[in-house]
This record gives sequence, structure tokens and C-alpha cells, in this order.
Amino acid sequence: MKALKIMTKQTLNLILLAVFSMASNTVQAKSDKETMGDVQKARMELRGAAPLKQLPEDERFKGVFFGYLPCDHCAGIKHTLSLKNRHNYLLVTQYAQASNKEFYEKGKYTWDKKKQLVTLVARKNKKTSYYRIKNDDILIQLAPDGSKMKGRQSQYELESSETKSSREVHIH
Repeated sequence: MKALKIMTKQTLNLILLAVFSMASNTVQAKSDKETMGDVQKARMELRGAAPLKQLPEDERFKGVFFGYLPCDHCAGIKHTLSLKNRHNYLLVTQYAQASNKEFYEKGKYTWDKKKQLVTLVARKNKKTSYYRIKNDDILIQLAPDGSKMKGRQSQYELESSETKSSREVHIH
């Protein structure tokens, strides 16, 4: 009986010590919104602190571009073009119709500053697509032969996700 009292007393002391330790070392977790705010601030500071001149010429043009492009047989086609590291790209397209199926195309891209041209070469079928660089924030889709599309060029613009505060893009 005496041994049981000693064990109970030791257990209670351990529990009290643990509770006291946790109470004195409270950690406050940030909300997701606060954390994302901190991330956005850090990104903005990095942009100001690390100008594009420090990146190699062929690594400057990366990011996610999106837009709704015209379509002859539907209301439009949602395009999301992600230009990634090592000149890889992912193009996700989705027709604006009852079906919400997405189509994926992966491959390699080149960026030509002098010609103001981004060239995509699909991995599967080696299909080539061209986009004219309007500026760092806008790409304009070109015809399969590299010429301008018919109609208003603004209809074929893909905007950088960096310029929009609210993005309706495919996240992959």
C-alpha cells in the first residue's frame, strides 16, 4: 500500500510538471492567412532585392500564364501555361462546355529574347506552338506556322499569374 502511494505521488508530480511546462511554453500558431501574407511579403522583398539581371538570360522567363482563348465550336478554351525550370512546360486546356475535362501537354520550351518568341515543343507528338512575348506579363498565342492569329490579338493573350491578385488557374 505504501508503494502504491509513492507511485501515485510520483505520477501526479510528473503530470503537474508536464502541465506546468506546457503552460509556461505556449506556442501561438499563425493562421493560414497570416502565413500566406508573410510568404507574399517575402516574395515581394525578394523581387526588389534580386533583380532579374542576376539570373542567367535563359532562366529569366518562367511562370504561369493563363487566359480564355476563342474557339470556333465552343464558348472559349481556358489555357494555363506553366513555364518551369530546365525549360519544361505544362499546358492545361479546358473547353468551356458541359464537360469539364482537362487536356494536358508537356514538353520543352525555348525563349528567344531577340525574336520575342516562346516556342513550345510537345513531348508526345513533337507538335510546335508559338507565343509572342508582348512583355514580361503577357504572351500572345500565334498560329501553328508562327504568324499572327486572325482577329484581335488581345483575344489570344495569356496573362502572368503574378499580375493578378485573384487567380482562376489550374494548380498543378
